[in-house]
Amino acid sequence: MRWLLLLLLTLSTPVAAQVTSRTDAAEATLTTAAAELRRIDQAFDASATNEVQASLRDRAVIVKGLADDAVAQLTPELALVDARIAELGPKPAAAEAPDIAAQRRVLATARGAIDGAIKRGRLLSVEATQLSDEIVDARAEQFGERVSARVASPLSPALWADIWRDLPRDGRRVGRFADEVGRTFWRAARGGNAWMMLVGVGLAVLLAFPIRIWLRRAGRRYAINSAPGSRARRTGLALWFLLVGTLSNALAATAVVQGLRWAGALSPRADTLAGYFLFGSTIAAFMISLGGSLLLRRQPSWRLLPISDDAATALRPHSWAVGLITLVATMLLAANRVLAVSTSARVAGEGAVALAYALLIIAVLVTIARLRAARDAEQAGGAGAETESPHRAAITLVLLTAWTAVAVAVVGALFGYVPFALFLMRETVWIAVVAGAVTLLLAGTDDIVTTIFSSDSRFGRAARSGIGLRGATIDQMGVLLSALLRLVLVMLALASVLVGFQSDLTSMVDRLTDAANGITVGQVTIAPGAILRALAVLLAALAAMRAVGRWLETRYLPATALDAGARNSVATMVRYAGIILAVVWSLASLGIGMERIALVLSALSVGIGFGLQAITQNFVSGLILLAERPVKIGDLVRIGDQEGDVRRISVRATEIQIADRSTLIVPNSELITKTIRNMTLADPIGRMQIVFAVPIGSDVAAARTILLEIYADHPGVLKDPEPVVFIDDLAGGQVKMQSFAYVAGPRAAYPTRSAVLFEMIARFSAAGIHLETPPQEVRLRRDTPIAGGDGSAAPADQA
Repeated sequence: MRWLLLLLLTLSTPVAAQVTSRTDAAEATLTTAAAELRRIDQAFDASATNEVQASLRDRAVIVKGLADDAVAQLTPELALVDARIAELGPKPAAAEAPDIAAQRRVLATARGAIDGAIKRGRLLSVEATQLSDEIVDARAEQFGERVSARVASPLSPALWADIWRDLPRDGRRVGRFADEVGRTFWRAARGGNAWMMLVGVGLAVLLAFPIRIWLRRAGRRYAINSAPGSRARRTGLALWFLLVGTLSNALAATAVVQGLRWAGALSPRADTLAGYFLFGSTIAAFMISLGGSLLLRRQPSWRLLPISDDAATALRPHSWAVGLITLVATMLLAANRVLAVSTSARVAGEGAVALAYALLIIAVLVTIARLRAARDAEQAGGAGAETESPHRAAITLVLLTAWTAVAVAVVGALFGYVPFALFLMRETVWIAVVAGAVTLLLAGTDDIVTTIFSSDSRFGRAARSGIGLRGATIDQMGVLLSALLRLVLVMLALASVLVGFQSDLTSMVDRLTDAANGITVGQVTIAPGAILRALAVLLAALAAMRAVGRWLETRYLPATALDAGARNSVATMVRYAGIILAVVWSLASLGIGMERIALVLSALSVGIGFGLQAITQNFVSGLILLAERPVKIGDLVRIGDQEGDVRRISVRATEIQIADRSTLIVPNSELITKTIRNMTLADPIGRMQIVFAVPIGSDVAAARTILLEIYADHPGVLKDPEPVVFIDDLAGGQVKMQSFAYVAGPRAAYPTRSAVLFEMIARFSAAGIHLETPPQEVRLRRDTPIAGGDGSAAPADQA
């Protein structure tokens, strides 16, 4: 024991020194971060510009990261010191050795310093988070006030009077900016670096036209001639067109701007506008290329969207229009900010941009309506087959929403809410762009991933031969990975659409929420907003459940080795679980916790036990059928005197299709509590029986041989188990015979037996063997005995 204490003392001193040095470094980091946080807090002003607040928020996020890193660095050190203290053991009541007591004091001091630094770091992280949230709230408040601001209506003379009053001053500002740009440009043009501008323009022309066209053609040739024949060729070509169109035009704009910068031809304010031009041109190029990739006017067989050639041709110009309007709008709004024009000019610019977007959306909606009307007229006239699009209702809802957004924006602008109209129109266009991009990415991801992770692909063949994976397993991996990546894309798309609403409209939503105080029942507060939120959550959860169920039934489960009954069981159980989770989720969003839900369910259990006993019994029986699977889809069952195939097992009843193609609906409890005959549960093969007779003296051996030959010649009769023929009885001058043979399934027994009987009649007749009907015994039974002449009862049975 003594040598262990000496060793512990030897090791504890350097450990304490190391811990002290690391603690000092962390303390210095935390001190620097705390000072930075104080500077951010002092510089923060709710009325500061959006750019200043964004910079302050970024600095607060950095401070939080430093504090979290310091805490993460010190936590293992604290655990190490605690381990050293634990090795020393508890402090004895009596006096301990001086060296051990000194070491205990050193470790206790180190632990106190580390623990204090960790607490300080955590507190600093919380303060940085709170300050960052406060900055975000201030930005949202500013945006809400800016969007909800009301100016003079365009229908009133006040706005036009303000524009006319401020026009000379705005004209002078524009003129000074033009003079500044002109002087800087001509000075650079006469300088020694003027050739850089020409190089930039020439490079831009090469990128925008010859190089872009060559890359498109090269991608098309590769997709047609060299790419593997799969669906990935189509989406890969569309993605290639999108990438080439966006990058080539963005690089062309960059070449022009960079040439002007290298030549010194841009003034400071012109350089700021050039940055906005790069951003706007990139977004415009993306929008135009996205429209071309989705529509593919010249290659209809490769088109991703299920639309006609006329629709693609009619919609293509609108993609150019949205790109150009976006570029012009970006430059116009940026110029208002850079030139510091008057409020009336700014409002006029925002109104012009909102009007341009509104006219564009109206043009797209009118084009779509005209195309749908022409298609409906063509189908009504009999020129084409009457086909109802499965997404017609959803498309109609989207179009109605777009019309509503345009109407709200126009009405809002007319009443003076020009910033709100601009915001609504820009968000509508942005949602459409995000929807188009995510449509292309979803199709591309699914096609590419399922092509790579396919049992017939090069990767699939290598996985099967190298590590022994089954082909079905590889297909399942592809479907699952595709679903995961597509889910991530959908989440990113929703985030890109909702991030503006969440960060910028928070204050507006808060004011609406405060206005709707709601009512409080017990400990639960129910407000109109909460009810709408719960309904939205319920609808979203049910839609997600339906999408997951459809994906399971159409994509994943068919790729497994499960039979139809097992696939139905899995899909049904997932559907039931999804419905339950959707209801619980919606109730939780309403503010009703799980404990209250359990209380309500326990109260309802009494009513369920009495009033809904039969429904509950059938529901539980349905769950048992899906779990134990005594009866599954595709089974041939007999219930009483009815026989048929199980087609569907639902929550309440099971549907059985009988021979006359009618449907027998059986409550699930009947299948659990009653006796049923499942002819395909354990062994799917079927048996047929043939009973016949021949006169005594006939060649029985020949009859047996002929029947066995008929069995052997018929393709539906199984070789194993082999057919058998027996002599059943000798009576009435006949030899009664029975024969048994087996077929692939119970459903094949009746048609196979009929075919064998036809062949028996022909062959027995050719062999001179007479077939007879076996003797049958008929008994007549009276239900009520009849008295005889002597008063005695007559026999009940007479042969």
